[in-house]
Amino acid sequence: MGSTPQKILETAVNAMGGQPRSGQQEMVAEVWECIQKEEHLLVQAGTGTGKSLGYLAPLMLECAQGKKHAVVSTATIALQRQIMEKDAPAVSRAISKEGIVPPRLALLKGWNNYVCPYKVNGGSELADTLFDTIDELESGREDEPSDLAKAVKRVRQWAEETITGDRDDLIPGVPDRVWRQVSLSKRECLGEKCPYADDCFARIAREKVREADLVVTNHAILGIQAAGKNKVLPEYDLLVVDEAHQLPASVRSQSTVEVSGKMVQHLARIIARSTSLETGELESSGRALENAMRQMESGWIRGSGPENFEASLQVSETLLSALVRELNAKSRDESNLKIAIARGSANELLEALGIARCQDSSVVRSIRVDRDGNRFLNACPLEVSGSMANSLWNEHAVVLTSATIKMGGTFDGFAYESGLAFSPTPWKGVDVESPFDYSKQAIVYVASHLPPPSRQGPSEQSLRELAELAQASNGGMLALFASHQASERAAAYLRENTGLKVFAQGDDSISTLVKSFAEDENSCLVGTLSLWQGVDVPGHSCRLVVIDKIPFPRPDDPLIQARNEAATKARKNAFMSVSLSSAALLFAQGAGRLIRTASDRGMVAILDSRVATKGYGKYLLATLPPFWRTEDGKIARAALGRLSASVN
Repeated sequence: MGSTPQKILETAVNAMGGQPRSGQQEMVAEVWECIQKEEHLLVQAGTGTGKSLGYLAPLMLECAQGKKHAVVSTATIALQRQIMEKDAPAVSRAISKEGIVPPRLALLKGWNNYVCPYKVNGGSELADTLFDTIDELESGREDEPSDLAKAVKRVRQWAEETITGDRDDLIPGVPDRVWRQVSLSKRECLGEKCPYADDCFARIAREKVREADLVVTNHAILGIQAAGKNKVLPEYDLLVVDEAHQLPASVRSQSTVEVSGKMVQHLARIIARSTSLETGELESSGRALENAMRQMESGWIRGSGPENFEASLQVSETLLSALVRELNAKSRDESNLKIAIARGSANELLEALGIARCQDSSVVRSIRVDRDGNRFLNACPLEVSGSMANSLWNEHAVVLTSATIKMGGTFDGFAYESGLAFSPTPWKGVDVESPFDYSKQAIVYVASHLPPPSRQGPSEQSLRELAELAQASNGGMLALFASHQASERAAAYLRENTGLKVFAQGDDSISTLVKSFAEDENSCLVGTLSLWQGVDVPGHSCRLVVIDKIPFPRPDDPLIQARNEAATKARKNAFMSVSLSSAALLFAQGAGRLIRTASDRGMVAILDSRVATKGYGKYLLATLPPFWRTEDGKIARAALGRLSASVN
């Protein structure tokens, strides 16, 4: 094959009206070498690198003409769409110009992302229980049935017109509890016995995946595979994980279960309505479990819980196991969706109860209490690196890339967290050159004179510093806070002490707030963790990013407590290996909201003096791009004033 990935990249970039970028070209070379050597690669590629083309050019060339099969996983729908609708087609055209047959593409999503034709056409006969969902029973929330009925009716009408059946193509969307009424999990599906099998959107999508050379999917699918629940990925030779910094959390999420006494009771009623089976004992065991959990405080369960709690869990699991055997014995030849749904729900809860009963140190169990006082037993894996190493990284060349996977100036932390370091295949890390000149485009200001943050929220000095920075910049400020209480207090302070327009998280949906902020160059947007990642506001509207404090995880978080204890037992520094590494990732993500294009200018202001006074501050600063640094407030405000004057 005479063509090269560099040539494919050049053709694709030119066709898209782009310019050559040295970091992108370096990434192409590194990914190509990784593929040829069948090794593993970590690539830090900052915003503006064009990393999707940087891995697609070599990957798709290697998969051309059906030579190899590959999987690309992303964390966001937006990036999936960009790959499927823009970047991959551009690379395909570039490959075709070389006289080569490009790889066939397909999108892989979870089964319940597709509308079920049988269910929307009344096959489940669930009219009487349309609004009887676990969510509503657990939380006590009730919508007007007329509103939900209208939403379900709209989805049914859409189902008759859609070509894909894909939830993401339904605009505007509907709440999860409405979508559940028109979709199924794979476990609940009737399969070949379904009268709508030939029209099944999920099945048609899976057939395209089986025929494809390159499959684009999401981290949730990788998480299912890593958790060992199902082998959902097709056979592949090469794997690329984009937005890789989010993968460990996605894998842990897919491995986490949550159960409650009310869930057991609700399932008993579903089985009773759908079958002739006797479920009274199961419902009673659910009540016993609910009563036992009412006596428990929220937080980490170290070892065994109260005797009545553990006994109730065991009884519920035993009774449900017997019912599942009877449900599974019922002929799958029946085209009865009610029984299939009951069977699927029962198997899912039985699996969750089995995990929730585990008292091994590898599982972190905790009690969560919601705002209505309902209690839930949460069980999650202590670590996920081993499962990723065993199920995702073995026997394949793997590329993991993100703008933030080099923590404290090294790839080692992420290599261990992701399990890449435990794979027998060699790996290396590369930080490709960013197209941005960070030292000239941005300043990082650390307010070292402020008192250290306290649990009581931002100090008066910190709030005054925040307001002075906002006024010097004349708005254009995204202020990121580590707690809702601090965010609300800061928003109120800014409204009282400045004449600036202030948008605050909670006033409206995140998307609406971000849109309003982007459209008003002299406004401020104040929020919490939802805004630390994914907010993309290029230009003058976001010229000042303020971080109120280092985003350390909550010390009372059960998972953090368990990981700290495990690290201490392993004679590791718990603070460095758990809390600091977690904070560094979010810290870098927050600072990354500032420079989005080559023309952006601005400042990241850090109101946590510990970044300047504590030794670990150097680790955090090393995680950021090479911004020009200062601790002088006068210099910072003067720079913001000049920037504001140039804007306005």
